[in-house]
Order: sequence, then C-alpha cells, then structure tokens
Amino acid sequence: MKPLSSVSAALASTLTSLSALVVGEVSTPPATAAPTVVCNKYCDARDPALGTGDRTPVTTRVSSRSIALHFDDADAMGWASIDNGGPGDRVWLDRSMDGGRTWESGSRLGDTAVPSGGQGWRTLMYNVDDWNTQGVGALRACGQPAGGTIACTPWARTTWNAGSRSTAAATALMMSYDRDSELFGGNGWWTSANALTAIIDNIRTSGMGSYSYAIADTYEKNINAQGGQFRNEYLDDTGWWGLAWIAAYDLTGDRRYLDTARADADHMYANWNDTCGGGVRWNTNGDYKNAITNELFLQLTSALHNRIPGDTTYLDRAKREWNWFRNSGMINGDRLINDGLGDDCANNGQPTWTYNQGVILGALTEFHRATGDPSLLTTARGLADASTVRLQTDGVLREPGEGDGCTGDGPSFKGAYVRGLGTLNRELPDHPYTAALTRWANSAYDRDRNALDQYGPHWSGGSTTTGYGCQQSVLDLLNAATG
Repeated sequence: MKPLSSVSAALASTLTSLSALVVGEVSTPPATAAPTVVCNKYCDARDPALGTGDRTPVTTRVSSRSIALHFDDADAMGWASIDNGGPGDRVWLDRSMDGGRTWESGSRLGDTAVPSGGQGWRTLMYNVDDWNTQGVGALRACGQPAGGTIACTPWARTTWNAGSRSTAAATALMMSYDRDSELFGGNGWWTSANALTAIIDNIRTSGMGSYSYAIADTYEKNINAQGGQFRNEYLDDTGWWGLAWIAAYDLTGDRRYLDTARADADHMYANWNDTCGGGVRWNTNGDYKNAITNELFLQLTSALHNRIPGDTTYLDRAKREWNWFRNSGMINGDRLINDGLGDDCANNGQPTWTYNQGVILGALTEFHRATGDPSLLTTARGLADASTVRLQTDGVLREPGEGDGCTGDGPSFKGAYVRGLGTLNRELPDHPYTAALTRWANSAYDRDRNALDQYGPHWSGGSTTTGYGCQQSVLDLLNAATG
C-alpha cells in the first residue's frame, strides 16, 4: 500500500489557521512548541464527523474518566476523546515518529477541554504518518481531569501499511529507521543490514512496496562510510551487507547493488588465510576463525555465482569454503554449530547461537542452486532437524542465554536463523519446517506484541521490552512463516 496523495501547502496554511481558531475557542493554554501541521490525504485538524470509520484500539482510565484513541483507518487519521468527566477536563493527542520513544514536545495535538455542562469531549483528527518526509508515525490519546493527573493510552496506529501481521511488523520496524543516518536505530551497522534485508524480504512476500525507498536511501547515504562499499575490519559485518545488497539486486535489478556485493565478497576473500588450514578470519587484525563469517562467505559467493553469467571465480571460492568449513570441527556431535575455533584450531565449545544454525541453511541452499548437488540439501536438512528441536523451549525457538532486552547484537540472531530456515523450507518439496515456523509466529503474535505491533525478545512472551533488533527478528519470522 502506498502513501495517499498530499494536499497543497496553501490548504495546509489555511487549516493551520482554522485549527488555531478552534483551539482558541476552548481557551487552550499556549503550547511550548508549535505543532507541525501534517498533510497527507487530508491535513491535520479535520472534523471527526467527516471520517469514514471509528475504531478504538486502545483506552485508559483516570479518576473515573475514560480516555480513548480513535482511528479513521481509511484516511489514516486519529482523534482522542475523554468521557465520564466534567467541565475543564482536557484531552489531546501525542504524535511520535520513532515508535513512541519521543514525540512532538509541547504540541499536545488538538488540546481541548470539556465545555461547561458537558461530561466528555473530543479532539479534531490528526494524521498518524507524515508521508512527505517518510515519517512512520504513531498516536496516543492523553487526558487530564481538571486539577488532576495526566494519563495516556498506549501508542497505536491505523491499519495503513499494517493490514497483515507481517506488514504491521514491517511498519513498526520502519519506525526505527533514522531519517538522518539512513540506518536503523540511528547508527546500527551490521544489524541495519539485517533489518534492511527483513524489509526487502517483506516486500517480496507481502507485495507491499511502501518502504522500498529505504534501499536506495541506505545505499546512497552510507556507500562511502567506514571502508567504503559497506566494508570494514569485521568480515562478518561485510558479509551481512553483501547479502543485503544481493536481496536488493534481486528485488530491483539495479546493478550497483550487485557490484557492491561483489566488492564485499572480494574483501572477505582477501582475508582468507592459512590459519587452521583456511577460512576467512573474523577481523582484519587477528586470525580468529568463526562460524558466522564463513557461513556468510559461503552464501555470498554462491549467490554471486548464481547471478553472474559465466562465473567460475565465485563458485570456486564457494567450493573451497564448504570443503574447509565442513571439516573444520565447528559442527559438533549434536549437529549444532559452535561459535568458532580456539587457538588449537579445535571447536572452542562456545554457545550454539541461533544465527550460526540458520545462516548455514541459507548458504547450503544457495550453494545447492549453484552446484545441483542434492547432498547439500540433505546436509542442510539434518542440521535444521537438529536445531529446530534442540533450540526450542516449550515449543518455541529460544536463543541460548536469551536476555530480556532488545539492544546489542543478540536480539538480531533469531531473525537470521528463521530467515535461513525459511529459505531451506521453500526449497524442499515437502516444506518440512512450515509447522514450526507457523507455531513460533503464532506464539509471538499472541504473546509478545503490543498495540503498536512492536515485539519483544521472547516469542513465548514475558517481557515488555521492544527495540529494532527484536523487531527485525520477528519480521524475519513472519516473512518465513508466510513464504
């Protein structure tokens, strides 16, 4: 679903004046900052009586008063009401463009008071999103009994660009897309590569292209960052970005994304050395050989071969990688993959992070497409059978040592896992992992979601924390469960 058309600046100016007059009639105290007037299909300060619907997703109570947030989903606007009160009670809206972390300070959109003799009142309607500036928004309703304390509903939004589980999750993830840095979370690097990949996959699975602008915006803003071409000293970071640009190329056909993916793969190969008999090192300043870097290299080189006519170079590198990796010792006796190799070049016994179990599934699927070797899918299936059983708790996937937060690297791991599992599942004719993916998705949707379609770290529920790492992971899950 694409943004509605905007109206003229002249109309915006006129309605700003009208809004001031309406507010003035109810003796609104002056705001500390002038609210931004947003115009999409309609401009802010529209009469709710002109709306085409009235949905109330969230409410709250304070001192016997009921405060409600209302939406006209068709026009992507909302208003607030207060009831069961008395004269002097106030009601207004807050609007946020970053998922409720901050909002328009001092603006109190539509701030109005219950008139003399009344028990309730409502604001005018205001837009949720600002499509002219790529602002993905949310509203909450707030109220204050005369002389009392303020209470606000949870944040919520209309069904615009949120008509399904996955598109709603994608929209909530885009609330974390920083319009200055063009990265998720403000300055996330490899995690932004994963978040962008999840958005691209959602466009593929849902058909909703509203956020396709993030592909070119991210690329153009950051192409010269760090080492240029999305390369830096961490070779796994480079691999994540390389795969993001493969996904971007597949969606758009834009050759520059494929060229950058090649530059990323070449940078990784330049850091292949003979420590422990081969493999790409994790960091340019050391010789640690770990699973995730080499799994990403296998997938990236296989993907490049599958997209470059007549290629032999990347296929040879992929073959060399798999021959080394499968004999490296990182795959343990339980058919799970530990973090890496110790100084003695033996399995270091570090945790079997979910992303180590998932990226290899996508990599072997891509390598199978490159070679036609059926044994690769057999191997991938054996690994997936092990991880889908051993990494579940009460029937739901759980990260080893899973914490209650959504910051840092760990919250992105499960997303990479289910992305790889979903890739393998689509390739296998009997789709053996559909039931597990669907079960996990249903659990997350039912137990781990707030009114804004933001998700936490535990797909079985139990934490109210949200953040873009957790959101990216659940979007990967919903994409994989959809197909």
